[in-house]
Formats: sequence, structure tokens, C-alpha cells
Amino acid sequence: MADPATESSSAQPASARAAPPRAVALAASVAVLAILLYVFLVAIAMFGAAFKLAGSGFSESLIRTTAHPVVGLLIGLLSTSLIQSSSATTSIVVGMVTGGALTVRGAIPIMMGANLGTTITNTLVAMASMNRRAEFQRAFAGATMHDFFNLLTILVLFPLELATRYLERTAGWLSTHLVGGTGAEFPNPVKDVTMPAVHAVQDLLAGSLGFSTTTTAIVMFVLGLVALFFALAFLTKLLKQLFLSRAEGALTDRLRGGGLVAMLAGLVITVAVQSSSITTSLLVPLIGAGIIPIGPAFAATLGANVGTCVTALLASLAGTPAAVTVALVHLLFNLSGIAIFYPLPALRRIPIGLATALARLTARRRAFAVYYIVGVFFVMPLAFVLVDKLFFSH
Repeated sequence: MADPATESSSAQPASARAAPPRAVALAASVAVLAILLYVFLVAIAMFGAAFKLAGSGFSESLIRTTAHPVVGLLIGLLSTSLIQSSSATTSIVVGMVTGGALTVRGAIPIMMGANLGTTITNTLVAMASMNRRAEFQRAFAGATMHDFFNLLTILVLFPLELATRYLERTAGWLSTHLVGGTGAEFPNPVKDVTMPAVHAVQDLLAGSLGFSTTTTAIVMFVLGLVALFFALAFLTKLLKQLFLSRAEGALTDRLRGGGLVAMLAGLVITVAVQSSSITTSLLVPLIGAGIIPIGPAFAATLGANVGTCVTALLASLAGTPAAVTVALVHLLFNLSGIAIFYPLPALRRIPIGLATALARLTARRRAFAVYYIVGVFFVMPLAFVLVDKLFFSH
């Protein structure tokens, strides 16, 4: 008969021997996760660089010729879709307002359109899971709830602004109390680690290989798309392994601690990385993997919207009153949308319900997702702008 003490002593080293492999496996998983996350962030940055390379001049020329508020709204949507950055559109608009080329009143519809146009990035991220139906449905719903929130906010605030000049008057009043500050500039760790890789690719294509600006932009977009699909294909699987087995409870409990907690998390992360697109794009695969429920993710997305406005506002405080007013319009737009649609559960469910219904449709007919992106973000606004230029501009 075996001695129990002997059995215990022999079992303990076996357990101890099993621990290091588990620790090594976890460390390896974390290292792979970091690499995939870096590839993902570089892909997002490459998208932005490619779009800016191809579309920034066109976007600026569009903005310079706008007059009608509805056309201004659609130009803001189209311009931001082309350069994939509401911050870049805001910078162009602020510069034009400061230089007297555009009034604050004329800038407001453009800023509203920019809020909708910036959501194209996370919608593109959702496309990476098209070959996995259930995951794609969740991811596409998580991406387009941002679209519907901005669209619904525009439907309420755009006519209100035309009738009362609510945003213009409120932002103007607030700017008189804020101008003269020292401004603020946040460190941007994401940009610091991703842009050298993006610039290296751009220098290789445009410099060493001698590609034209258009060709460089196209190649960078394709490389970004390939990198995005590659990163997300493995990132989602790895996140499921790491989070669903160990950390799902801790993560979702924090998010479910209340809408304001999730909203604050989205705001803080966005201020830290200086990009709402990065925050919302990171949420999409987590929603698709079933790690984060769509409700708390919606709150985090709204926080990200406010976060990107706060960064721009603090950076503009040393500027002109017009610069601060435009930044405040951006902030007030998002705060007003949250105040309208978030406090009451019935209203909060509207953008989430619309996004979920659209996701069910696209999961059944996945080509509809492509039609949605191309139609809403490019064809529709471009058609309206061209009609205005051809028939109504003098």
C-alpha cells in the first residue's frame, strides 16, 4: 500500500512542473496578442494615411465651395469618409473659419456630417468577419449603432439648428469664456508607435519605388485591408481564448457597472489615444466575439465621441474664438445627442435596434454590407453634391 505522504509529495512536483508550461503559454498568447493588436492599429493608421493622401485636397476644395446647409452636411459626410478622420475635417474647417473663408454658421452642418462620416472606419473593421455569419452579425450591429446614433442626432439637431441656431449661439457664448487659455496637447502613444511603420511604407512606395500619389494611396489602402483582415482573423480567436475562459466576467462586470462607467471608459481611452475611431474599432471585434454586450459597448462608443471632442477642444483653447467655437459645436453636438437618446431606455434602444435589424439583413445577404458602405458614405453624398454644383451653384 502506497504511503499517502509519498503520493502527496510526488503529486506536488507534478503540479509544479505543469505550472511553468501554462505560464509560458499565457505569456506567448499575450505576446501574440500584442503583435496582432499592433498590426491592427497600423492597418487602421494606414487606412487613414491612404485616404488623406488621395482625398484631402479634394475634401478641402469641396468644403470651400459649400453654401447650402444640407449640402454642407453631405460634404462633411463625404469629406470625412474620404480622409477617414473627423479630426482632419475639423482642422480644415477651423482653418477656413479662422481665415474668414467659412462662417461658423456654415461650418456647423459640415461638423454634423463629419460625425457621421468618421464611423466608416469601424464599419470597415466589421467587414473582416464576413465569413463567420454569427460573429459578423454581432460585429456589424456593434459598428452601425454608431452610424444610427449620429444619424438620429442629426435628424433632431439639424432642423433645430436651422430654426434656433442653438449650437451656434451656445458655442459662441461658451467660447467667450474659454478663449485665452494656454491650450493642451496630449501625448499620443498609439500614433508614436504606428506612424513610423506607416511612413516607412509610404516612403518605400512613393520614394524608392517611385509610385504616384494615387497609386501609393491605392497600394496603402490594399495593404491596410489585408493587414486588417489578417489581424482580426487571429485576434478574434485569441481574444475568445483569453477572455471567455478567464476575464469575461471581470471585463463585462466593469462595463455592466453602469452606462456612465462604460461611457467614462470610452472617453478616457479616446483622450489617451486621441482617436475615437481606434476606440470604436477595438470594440467591434470584442462585440463580434461575444465578449462585450452591445448595450455597454454603445455607452462606451458615446464616451469615445465625447473624448475626441474634448481633445480637440483643449487643443484649440490657445486659438481664435472661431476655432474654439467650432470645437465646441462638435462637443455640444455629441453631448446633446447623448442627452436626447441615452437617459431613457426606450430611446436608447432605437439606434441599437436599428443597427441590430440592419445586421440581421446583412448577415443573410452579406453583399448588402458593401452596398451600405459605398452607398451611404460615398454615392449618396457625392450625388447630392454634384447635383448642387451642376444645377444650383452660380
